[in-house]
Amino acid sequence: MHAPARWLSYSTAFFLIFGCTSVPPANTSAEKTATKLGPPPATLVKPVVDEHHGVQVTDPYRWLESNDSKDVQEFIKQQNEYARSYLDGLEGRDKIRQQLNEILGSTSVSYRDLKAVKGQIFALKQQPPKQRRFLVTLPSPDQTAQERIVIDPDAIEPKGKVAIDWYEISPDAKYVAASLSVDGSESGDVSVFEIATGKRVFETVPGVNGGTAGGDLAWAPDSSGFYYTRYPRGDERPAQDKMFYTQLYYHKLGTPTEKDRFELGKDFSRIAMFFVDVHPSGYALAAVQKGDGGEFQHFLRGLDGQWKMIADYPDHIAQFFFGERGDLYFISLKDAPFGKVMNVSLKDVNLAKAKVVIPEGKEAIITDITSGEGFAVHKGTLYVSYQLGGPSEIRTFDLNGKSKKGPKAAPVSGVSNVVGLDNGDILFAQRSYLEPTAYYRFSPQSGATVKTALQEKSPVDLSGVTVIREMAKSKDGTLIPVNIILPKGAKPGTPIPFVLNGYGGFSISIEPSFLGSRAVLLQSGVGYAIANLRGGSEFGEAWHRQGYLTKKQNVFDDFIAAAEHLVAKNYVLPKKLAIIGGSNGGLLMGAAITQRPELFGAAVASVGYFDMIRIESEPNGAFNSTEYGTIADKQQFEAMYAYSPYHRLKDGTNYPPMLMQVGATDMRVAPWHSRKMVARLQAASASGAPALLYTRFDAGHGMGSSVAQQIDQNLDAYSFMLHFLKHTH
Repeated sequence: MHAPARWLSYSTAFFLIFGCTSVPPANTSAEKTATKLGPPPATLVKPVVDEHHGVQVTDPYRWLESNDSKDVQEFIKQQNEYARSYLDGLEGRDKIRQQLNEILGSTSVSYRDLKAVKGQIFALKQQPPKQRRFLVTLPSPDQTAQERIVIDPDAIEPKGKVAIDWYEISPDAKYVAASLSVDGSESGDVSVFEIATGKRVFETVPGVNGGTAGGDLAWAPDSSGFYYTRYPRGDERPAQDKMFYTQLYYHKLGTPTEKDRFELGKDFSRIAMFFVDVHPSGYALAAVQKGDGGEFQHFLRGLDGQWKMIADYPDHIAQFFFGERGDLYFISLKDAPFGKVMNVSLKDVNLAKAKVVIPEGKEAIITDITSGEGFAVHKGTLYVSYQLGGPSEIRTFDLNGKSKKGPKAAPVSGVSNVVGLDNGDILFAQRSYLEPTAYYRFSPQSGATVKTALQEKSPVDLSGVTVIREMAKSKDGTLIPVNIILPKGAKPGTPIPFVLNGYGGFSISIEPSFLGSRAVLLQSGVGYAIANLRGGSEFGEAWHRQGYLTKKQNVFDDFIAAAEHLVAKNYVLPKKLAIIGGSNGGLLMGAAITQRPELFGAAVASVGYFDMIRIESEPNGAFNSTEYGTIADKQQFEAMYAYSPYHRLKDGTNYPPMLMQVGATDMRVAPWHSRKMVARLQAASASGAPALLYTRFDAGHGMGSSVAQQIDQNLDAYSFMLHFLKHTH
């Protein structure tokens, strides 16, 4: 899904963690409760029939889409009680909780979204036991002991309901503007804090960030104000449009926000999404994405205050970047699906005059505008991040595109967050499945890459764990990377239980990330695998486009092929394979169990899409139509209806056990998707396997969770999967 919290972009794709209420302690009576689980709560069927392109579509549970009705609240209550009565009776929960406490509750801290301004290092710091994000400043990446807290969410709201969505430092390093949201909603207002004192100063700017079109902000060069995205206020738009029609405004510090200056977007698309950047000279760039589909228009604000379109959708330009010689660099995908770097004068932005600086290569340039990843210009060096089919690396060039010695990268690792330092060096983050995130300093002068003190310590012993990358053959012959992680003592060819994860959408590349809590599975003798499916951008934009719109079925074929590969290579026996995914990966779980129910022993889906015909009736679904399609188009409707998990469930089918988890305040994926799916699955399944839904009321799509909250959710997911991997024959 769209990730306005830019620092989360690489981590959320694997398995979304969201906040939750406290969960009752584990029932130590092992299977006594679980094995005696009665029938699920009865759910009223109220069929609604719609016709699309001559096809009648029956929806038996449309009434569950209401969030406020007493009947729906009663349904949620009954489903929660039913799920808890089963989950709390599963064996081994005390041990799993202890393992999760040791891993997630360790003293190791993590740093995210580093920025360097005026000799200071800023970062969002997470530290157990609460694990909320604090904004800290560091005098040096090698001296973490001297850090100082700038924004403390606990000081704002002691109960842990406030989260920092993202932040931007003023050019003079006196202020920080931060989007703050409550209960994981990602609906953020921007507050300004004085960096020296940590005090909130000036006025709060409402409605800057949201769970639909996200949000962005960029300071003016003199730090007197900032450009920002704004959702409709008051009666500017009808209620159904309050999460659409974002526009760009300018706010001057110390003035009422009602008097902010309109900049851009009044006549733009309902699903326009803005990203803004400002040059020290005063020029400003605005990228406008059409929904979540990766198509952009680009605008430049000149020193005369006028905005001019410099690239339209057909130009296929992913990102523009300010250069250091009065120029602009940009990544073009036109006739170059792997991307090429081009250059043009800032004073005469004429694409016809642009020159190729770095031609298209054999690997794809990362183009993630939500996180700002992929390209950086610093002190005469270009830093370009490349995808290697999942793993990634940074390559360096001079300003004219000549290759230079770059940072060293560990095998099967992911890199991100390039930050320029005053002396010409850079910092960058690197992580792998077996090593947590650490920041490295790279010197283009000496060519040395050195690990800094900004590093996480592994809270779990992963010695003896093996990482293998193999290729599975999909239905159409496309080779799909599968990252296979074997626990200590396990050998290829000797089958063990396995968990398979995937995503496949929105051009999000699934890079290696530290196993963290997933090590609990390995400690139980279970293997873990991640498939790099089409729909992502592991092999460029062509890889993405082979898995979106009418070609979305390729994603499901890829995932099934990865599962079949694990079976064929004797890594796992049938029915000893569980699957897990969140958000778009939740849709993947639904498609997998409805298309190949016999292949899987259990499934866990978090905050997933399931009813593809009704997806556009929710706010964020409209943004997602550029990825999934729209039912207004006959071909796209037919493709969506063909795989829509809610509609593909068939009565009398032996479906595998399934656990669905949602957050009530989720603004990205409406919780009713899971409500409707579980009701239909409970009615259709002939296997007697549990179909469970658990709703957390102070949670959204997955951001801002404390350690205790993460432990509770993972405890449910892992104990559920391990139960069936252990007992299924």
